[in-house]
Amino acid sequence: MKYLLLINMNPDVWATLTQADIDEVMAGHETFIKTITESGEMIRTDALGPVEESAVVRVRSGAQTVTDGPYVEAKEFLAGFYFVETATKERALELAAMIPDAKWNAIEVRPIIHTQEA
Repeated sequence: MKYLLLINMNPDVWATLTQADIDEVMAGHETFIKTITESGEMIRTDALGPVEESAVVRVRSGAQTVTDGPYVEAKEFLAGFYFVETATKERALELAAMIPDAKWNAIEVRPIIHTQEA
């Protein structure tokens, strides 16, 4: 089964981290990527740009509007994800707990119900 492991980040929490904590997170991602690549569970990973650079597009009654910033005001925002394939949901949950950000932020595990290859 395929899952998205969504990394939700709270910038207020991130701002409290020491440089050693940040270095630990970055090194932890390298280790995690190596682990799930070697196990064959990794499909893809991406880190998203700053939330301040996002925009929201809506079309209502045929008219397009674009607003700056995230979809909703929130303390947390989507910072990135891992797209994995695991034998069980339990394994996906184990992998989510291995993501270094889980120590300070939430990792959401969502099943993929349809994939369209390019």
